[in-house]
Amino acid sequence: MTRRVRALVSGEVQGVGYRWFVRGQAQDRGLAGSATNLADGRVEVVLEGRDDDVLAVLRMLTGPGAAGRPTGVAVADEDPRGEQGFTTA
Repeated sequence: MTRRVRALVSGEVQGVGYRWFVRGQAQDRGLAGSATNLADGRVEVVLEGRDDDVLAVLRMLTGPGAAGRPTGVAVADEDPRGEQGFTTA
């Protein structure tokens, strides 16, 4: 099954280091998506790909001991939009 997850993450997440960390974790699992700094200090993370891989990255990003904590998560079971790669902004 494929999944698309949009998570708003707060905590020690602002800056290019966190976005590149998210990117690396996603690419290691073959996921598409993005990580974008928001003006309010949170980061929007969008992940698309295989269900197990998306959820594993999301747990790693927001689980115990992680730099971030989720402030909102939207999960959609759908076909990925066909986006390739991963973007950081």
